[in-house]
Amino acid sequence: MMPAQRRARAIAMTTAELDSFLAGQRTGRLATLGPGGPHVSPVWFAWDGAALWVYSLTRSQRWTDVSRDPRVAVVVDAGEDYAELRGVEIEGEAAVAGPVPRTGPQDPPAPELAGPEALMARKYHQGAELTHDGRHAWLHITPRKIVSWDFRKLAALPSRD
Repeated sequence: MMPAQRRARAIAMTTAELDSFLAGQRTGRLATLGPGGPHVSPVWFAWDGAALWVYSLTRSQRWTDVSRDPRVAVVVDAGEDYAELRGVEIEGEAAVAGPVPRTGPQDPPAPELAGPEALMARKYHQGAELTHDGRHAWLHITPRKIVSWDFRKLAALPSRD
């Protein structure tokens, strides 16, 4: 008799489900480490299929924390009732990408930002070009560990009885 698949694996999102979920959700919670302990803040983000991008205020606690310690965690979740809860937790490292702060056309070329800026513009600005106010810059979060769950899949699993 084959052992039952672990429930955590059975309710994990596929790569396509994870990509679709992160593309559709608008707010994540980014945890950084400061001298006094963890700091969690809501952020808008873009997922490019391999990394998370956050357009952050450069004069924020999260920016200061990441400058000291690049280890971060991000949780993006959805659902109201237990049976519909789903989400993604990403642990990784944040690195500054491009000019700090990002001011726009006068910045040096940053081709690595074309993709994340297009994703951000589509997601949050109805496709209009992302504006640069001289107060934000990009954090590129490289995942070290990704955990996902979709409790809607529980109904298809055998009972634990």
